[in-house]
This record gives sequence, structure tokens and C-alpha cells, in this order.
Amino acid sequence: MRKLLLLFFVFILSSSAYAMEGFSIDPRHTYTSFEVNHMGLSTQRGRFNAAKGRITLDRAEKKGSMEIEIDAKTVNTGLEELQKHLRSEDFFNVEKFPTITFKSDKMEFEGDKPRAVHGELTLLGVTKPVTLSVSSFNCRVHPMNKKYVCGADAAATIKRSDFGMSYALPAVSDDVRLVISVEAFRD
Repeated sequence: MRKLLLLFFVFILSSSAYAMEGFSIDPRHTYTSFEVNHMGLSTQRGRFNAAKGRITLDRAEKKGSMEIEIDAKTVNTGLEELQKHLRSEDFFNVEKFPTITFKSDKMEFEGDKPRAVHGELTLLGVTKPVTLSVSSFNCRVHPMNKKYVCGADAAATIKRSDFGMSYALPAVSDDVRLVISVEAFRD
């Protein structure tokens, strides 16, 4: 009887290890950024200083979802004049569209790790399908706060003109590489 109970608890513990898990994005360790080619001369980069969201994962069933909201007003390039221009109607138009969102309810897995996240990106009020490729995904107990945490690096290339952002084309490239480096704690 003891062996049967022990096997039952081992089964319950191992099956619940990969049940649907909810995670809250850690805004202190989530970095959303973009890269564009400037006049064929160099790659210019920027970031957004604030993002929030949720991720759900069921690694056994190979399912998950992701929702991230980026505060467009926090666009940061390190150059105040450029940031002011990026916040204007020419680019992010932050007064009218203060947030950028990515929402997904479909993930592709390789083993128990997500490798692609299919969803919809909303930028400047326009929503288009976008697939983020996940280049790394790892989970563990955080060594400092002892909470279970997962982290990932994901990226996609979009055409900004698809979202109505056409200022300075083609001098500033239409192709924009979006990068989301995220850490999220299990709820």
C-alpha cells in the first residue's frame, strides 16, 4: 500500500510540474527594443523602458499564451531630441497611441521549450499577425528571491509601413527588428 501511495504522489507531482502555469512579467528584467538601418550607414537601436504582461505555459500539452503591453511613451535612444521625434506623429504618435501590444494564444514547442510565438502586434492602432522566434528559453528557481522564474529572448522583423509608419522611408529602413527579452515569475 505504501508503494502504491508513493507512486500516486510521484505521478501527481510529476504531472503537475508541467500543468498550465501562469507567469507575470518582471518589468525590471524585461527589455523591449528595436533596430533599424539608418541611411544604409549603420544600425540604430532604441528601447522602451516600461512593459508589463502575462505568459501562460503548459509544456506537457505544448500550449501557451503571451500578452505584453509596451509603454510607447518610454521610447529611449539616449538622445533627447531623437526621442522627442520618435514620440511625435511621424513615428510612434504616443499621444494618440500610448501603448504597443503583442497578444498570442499559439506557441510552437521543441521538446518542452517554446520556439515560436504566433500572435498579433498592435502598433499605431493597426493590428497585424507577427511570429516571434524564441532563441532561448530557460526556467529555474531564482537564486535571490527563491521564486520560480522563466526567461526568454524572442525576435521578429516587421515592416513598419504595414502599421502606417512611413516617415523617412527609405532612408530609415522599412524593416524593423523587434526584440523582446523577458523574465517572468510564476504566480
